[in-house]
Amino acid sequence: MIYRSKAPLRIGLAGGGTDVSPYCDIYGGAILNATISLYATATIEPLAIREVIIEATDRNESITYPLAEQLPIDGTLDLAAGVYNYVVAKYGLVPSGFRITTHVDAPAGSGLGSSSTLVVALLGAFAEWMNLPLGDYDIAQAAYDIERVDLGMAGGKQDQYAATFGGVNFMEFYDSNKVIVNPLRIKPEYLYELGNNLLLYFTATSRLSSTIIEAQSKNVTDKDQRSIEAMHHLKEQAQMMKEAVLKGNIHEIGSILDYGFRFKKQMAKGISNDSLDEIYEAALKAGATGGKISGAGGGGFMMFYCPANTRYAVQQTLQAFGGSISPYQFTERGLFTWRI
Repeated sequence: MIYRSKAPLRIGLAGGGTDVSPYCDIYGGAILNATISLYATATIEPLAIREVIIEATDRNESITYPLAEQLPIDGTLDLAAGVYNYVVAKYGLVPSGFRITTHVDAPAGSGLGSSSTLVVALLGAFAEWMNLPLGDYDIAQAAYDIERVDLGMAGGKQDQYAATFGGVNFMEFYDSNKVIVNPLRIKPEYLYELGNNLLLYFTATSRLSSTIIEAQSKNVTDKDQRSIEAMHHLKEQAQMMKEAVLKGNIHEIGSILDYGFRFKKQMAKGISNDSLDEIYEAALKAGATGGKISGAGGGGFMMFYCPANTRYAVQQTLQAFGGSISPYQFTERGLFTWRI
């Protein structure tokens, strides 16, 4: 018997950054995101030997440990080790040695929530193997605790919930780790039009998101009013985006994205740079009406809203910058596990 799981990556449409502590703890955060057809997958194969073999096929990395109550957190495939340690500490020893194989369709630091989505997929595989009594909120919160608390990795709260629940969601974040996921019932024609017009562009760069997130958190702690006001505007942007997609005011999405991008750059240094700004302005000149840098910023994926048939001109313009367009579709389902 082998045990598998898959969880979708996400694109953040509005409100990005307001899910990061301490802002959401003090003021409350709001984000609108949507999962897409890029995935993190995990497979557990029980073994007759008392070893834990961790293989990350997308990174060409592998490590083997003796079966133990806790695995070392040493900078090598720490996400898988962290999930294992959490599961054993909370639910007891696993039934046997095993090999766990993972793959993520986007590189780390790309801005699509790949690390958090992988943690969700890993938890899903263990839950399937050990028949753990975990609901969606349980898995999302556990993934957050593993990544942010146990492993000390800086970041927000949206990625774990997006990967677990799937679909298009308006999420609210409060203190004491209170998260409310509101699935949006969007008419199919509105969603198809959004998917048709929204280009996902990989800049062929990645960044260490934790550096940007730590600076953003420090600005809130230090009561940097310019940064805090920018986050207030991004929270407002999430409400604007929700109304636009529910009412079918798709023509407003470009300007709503642009509104958010202008304020997002004020949250912390490093969110954008001259190279990314040049790409953004070139896309606008080619016909896009707005866009954003995905995730914390600094590199990775960018999105551009291209109304009518301007996507083709924008796509041609972006080719000159050395990146690539990434095809995708919106997905309705979040984490899924099975055994064979």
